[in-house]
Amino acid sequence: MEKLLEQIKKGTVWAFPGGVHPPQQKTLSNSARIARLPLPDKLVVPIKQHIGANGKLIVEKGQQVLKGQALTVPVANWSVPVHAPSSGTITDIASMPSAHPSALPELSIIIEPDGKDQWCELTPTPNPSELSHDELVDIIHQAGISGMGGAGFPTYVKADIKQPIEFLIVNAVECEPYITADDVLMREHAKQVVQGIELMQQILNPALCIVGIEDNKPEAIAAMKTAAEHNANIVIQTVPTVYPSGGEKQLIKLLTNREVPSGGPADIGILVHNTGTLFAVQQAVYEGKPLIERVVTVTGNTIHNAGNVWALLGTEVKHLLDCQGFSPVPQQRVVMGGPMMGFTLPTVRIGVIKTTNCILAPDHKELAEPGPEKACIRCSACADACPASLLPQQLQWFAKSKEYDKLQEHNLFDCIECGACAYVCPSEIPLVQYYRVAKVEIKEQQAEKIKADRAKERFDARKERLEREQQERQN
Repeated sequence: MEKLLEQIKKGTVWAFPGGVHPPQQKTLSNSARIARLPLPDKLVVPIKQHIGANGKLIVEKGQQVLKGQALTVPVANWSVPVHAPSSGTITDIASMPSAHPSALPELSIIIEPDGKDQWCELTPTPNPSELSHDELVDIIHQAGISGMGGAGFPTYVKADIKQPIEFLIVNAVECEPYITADDVLMREHAKQVVQGIELMQQILNPALCIVGIEDNKPEAIAAMKTAAEHNANIVIQTVPTVYPSGGEKQLIKLLTNREVPSGGPADIGILVHNTGTLFAVQQAVYEGKPLIERVVTVTGNTIHNAGNVWALLGTEVKHLLDCQGFSPVPQQRVVMGGPMMGFTLPTVRIGVIKTTNCILAPDHKELAEPGPEKACIRCSACADACPASLLPQQLQWFAKSKEYDKLQEHNLFDCIECGACAYVCPSEIPLVQYYRVAKVEIKEQQAEKIKADRAKERFDARKERLEREQQERQN
């Protein structure tokens, strides 16, 4: 352990398998400061923006709400509340298209802002060192914070973990092309991000905190080093620019040379948090503000004023595009997320959620439509590029033939859906799409099996009870 700590502090970085080098395209959006947008006409706030259970509604149609006011309360495990992003009137509570490739309807609260942007009463904590572990966890829970790097995992669950933590890793890599939200957030608010890190250090008491930043972000690296220079237990580590170094397992391998077991990084004493999440933690504790806005990169060749904006959660994508000078081309695509892991939106009337880090509006030269799928030529480029050391070609065959047992034997669920395999495929096979469909079908199959097993248990119990009652009557 001591030898590993020495290596980390010296700046040693290890390599992970695979990876690709797509064009970065980050200079489109990282030169200007984060912009403030005018209030939108409407806010569509889904009640579930995280992994876990929905919160319980505590507002109704026609009610006046203040900025930061809770709209739901957590009622189950892994449940976090959502809050009003601005003051106004709740005009409806209805199912609206979700920020998901399927756009399946999700229960949402529709707010019409009144233009006053009036806050509810906030409870800031100027001296968080005086708070207990449980008090800090409760503040994070009630502020509605969940992972803002893409997964949406409730942050309070990680904060209240029972295993001892050796390394707290801050994922500031932001390896996907085009996206610069974390980069500019660190440049402008490095002090607040470091305060968020120190709050997590207070909660988790790790031996060391390592902040991983790709070497294509020199200004963010300099800002974070300056902000953290007073804390010897925070190491700012520069990592090579390679996609997908921002994947959780890949980043842990890069920074600590440890392999993550199937149980998760906490099993080996490691926790990973995103930069935006830690900024939200700082705001919740020091300012008393719940999570109601986030930095979103709005970029692409059809955007005249590409850059990063503070977007209120629930702001329709159309409002972001219009404010940044959107000139659509025929058959325009708008992607939520980056070009590698993002998805094309079926409509721009979908609201920004806690995990939305980028809105990409490319032209046809920039992000061409994929051509028709051709036969696999067995070149092995996909296997060479896979950061999880899987066999993408083999997985695709099993997915096509619906051989679910073999898919699980070949560790399908270790796939992080980074798209590196599809990116290098000369036959333009949409490999990731096959894996996504197969994962959903396997989960549905498992859910059906559990349902059938429970039904059988109930049937057997009833049969046994009836037989027992009959025997008692005969006696």
